Amino acid sequence: MISSLHKKITSVTKLAELIFFPSFCELCSSLLELPEEKIICQSCWERMIPFTGSYCLCCGRFFEAGVEPHLCQDCVQKRPPFSCHRSYGRYGGRLKDAILLYKYRRFRILGRDFARIIHRALGRDENIWWKADFIVPVPLHPKRQKKRGFNQAQVIAQELAKLRGVEIVDDVLVKVKNAPPQTSLELEERAENVSGAFSVVNRKKIKRKIVILVDDVFTTGSTLNECSSVLKKSGVEDVRALTLAQA
Repeated sequence: MISSLHKKITSVTKLAELIFFPSFCELCSSLLELPEEKIICQSCWERMIPFTGSYCLCCGRFFEAGVEPHLCQDCVQKRPPFSCHRSYGRYGGRLKDAILLYKYRRFRILGRDFARIIHRALGRDENIWWKADFIVPVPLHPKRQKKRGFNQAQVIAQELAKLRGVEIVDDVLVKVKNAPPQTSLELEERAENVSGAFSVVNRKKIKRKIVILVDDVFTTGSTLNECSSVLKKSGVEDVRALTLAQA
């Protein structure tokens, strides 16, 4: 009886919210009717589909052709400082819209949902998760983080750490150069822009450890390369990487 009464009260409360305080999806403007819908409706989330095609086994770059996963030509010639990288999906459509909403409209709560879809799609990839010791988010420079209000990679990393039961370490890799955002630069300028931008403190904590580097968007790989290189030089045994989207 108490359970039935509770359900009725919940239903009435939800109805009152819909009538007096309606909320709408920030992407398609449809009414948010379900209790679990926050900021973005379920229909829009369902349109953010994970990539299921072929990819490079090392850098994770998506391939257009429907072939088996294999090493791309770049990784055959020269391996990156990380051992493998995987992205949830392509940076386009609803996924791109949601990421822009997350980063520039300060909807921090979306980071939790992004982590969940990443984990749902890539949580069984043992190339990423096997014996991982720490999850490390790509840091923002303190000035930029203060301006934005939060580090988008850190929020995703925190939720992934909870989902996996892996410790997050967000005070070891730091950004020491307040370089321009990568999105404002041409592709060939990006590697130079992040060169020397990151540093490691408290090296003892990560020495001989396996870490998973987390960022939001993978474009040229310059940021992941630089962060991974700094971590490896500081004694990390292996660096793997996860990103939400790949441009």
